[in-house]
Amino acid sequence: MKNKTSEQLLEKILQKKSWIGIIGLGYVGLPLVLRFCEEGFNVLGFDVDSKKVATLKRGRSYLSSILSSRISKFVRSGYLNVTDDFSRLGESDCILICVPTPLTEKMEPDLQYIEKTTEAILENLRKGQLIILESTTYPGTTEELVLPRLESRGLKVGKDFFLGFSPEREDPGNKIFTTHHIPKVVAGVTSSCQKVTTTLYSQIIKKVIPVSSPRVAELTKLLENIYRSVNIALVNELKMLADRMGIDIWEVIEAASTKPFGFSPFYPGPGMGGHCIPIDPYYLSWKAREYDFTTRFIFLAGEINVHVPYYVVAKIQDALNGRGKSIKGAKILILGVAYKKDVDDARESPALAIMDLLQKKGAVILYHDPHIPVLPRFRKYYFKLKSSPLTKGLLQRIDAAVVVTDHSSVDYSWVMRYTPLVIDTRNVTKNMKQWKKKIVKA
Repeated sequence: MKNKTSEQLLEKILQKKSWIGIIGLGYVGLPLVLRFCEEGFNVLGFDVDSKKVATLKRGRSYLSSILSSRISKFVRSGYLNVTDDFSRLGESDCILICVPTPLTEKMEPDLQYIEKTTEAILENLRKGQLIILESTTYPGTTEELVLPRLESRGLKVGKDFFLGFSPEREDPGNKIFTTHHIPKVVAGVTSSCQKVTTTLYSQIIKKVIPVSSPRVAELTKLLENIYRSVNIALVNELKMLADRMGIDIWEVIEAASTKPFGFSPFYPGPGMGGHCIPIDPYYLSWKAREYDFTTRFIFLAGEINVHVPYYVVAKIQDALNGRGKSIKGAKILILGVAYKKDVDDARESPALAIMDLLQKKGAVILYHDPHIPVLPRFRKYYFKLKSSPLTKGLLQRIDAAVVVTDHSSVDYSWVMRYTPLVIDTRNVTKNMKQWKKKIVKA
């Protein structure tokens, strides 16, 4: 028997007459906004940050990975409206939730943003709406937390409204794999939910992969990030061992990468950063306790990755000592504080932990990052610093520079020329043998 409500919504989606509401206009939500606009949908963007809303209304971008011109044309044409008034959620036929899912100080899931968003949707929920959660979370969130709230006032899922989960797969700064080209895993709570959810994403994504349940889709996202977390921990541990053995781990990885099967290269660094990989594995660890299960690999990987900034600081201290310089009072320039190359996001960046440890040892910290002119407060870290212009005079005044994030716009050969000591965590000095005595790999 056909569901008249779902058939009406499907028709609106296929005719691009459905209004799309996207909650959370950050690194996940904003690219989705633009994809829907590009395909001719009217979009209503929601965010609690009134500054973001005002910026978008002026047709300007606050993300370096997105040009303002992409936004302004849709604002001018009327395809894109943005607001911080959540009472307008009732105007949307399809609502996508793209809010943060951080951890508490006790490393447990902090679902307050999902909970508050769900309550806002409930206040405005009407028949014929589709709600999709995109925020990364533990298996069961969609059906155990979101669904009961949305059904609490009498409307029934799969009949009156539709609910799905589709994990975000954004990779800020990646110019090859864009939102349109990254395959999308989708799931619905019921068969009609699945059909509507799949149809919606098929309008903007080249390839959509339906799976049997939201729990499968939720765990799929966690597996993707746990895979990276464990492999990064492995290569970081090998880096520390190789250092004691006097072996260049980068050369080892390069050699191993010549194997055409059974090996995928991962690269060491100063620690893990970003809003996904350092956080998401703990969502599964927390949920696993409900099943009397301990995720030992996840915890071990987390321990190793948390230790890496301490290792980097120890290498800095040893390098200074080797030149007769105490770390206390040393002027140290951090090159790059973003969690990833060529992005303007410093959330969970290992640079923050390294800077904090250096300050506690009495070092004087400066930083240069062309993408982050001012360091805002990040949880327990607050440095009150602005990015220092990279000048010859600055490099000659410092005691050491530490390459934490290898932004493309920095001329590292020029940096080497004027800096007395460089601690390299990203192998940017690979081909600079003329400066060998100045370089310490960490």
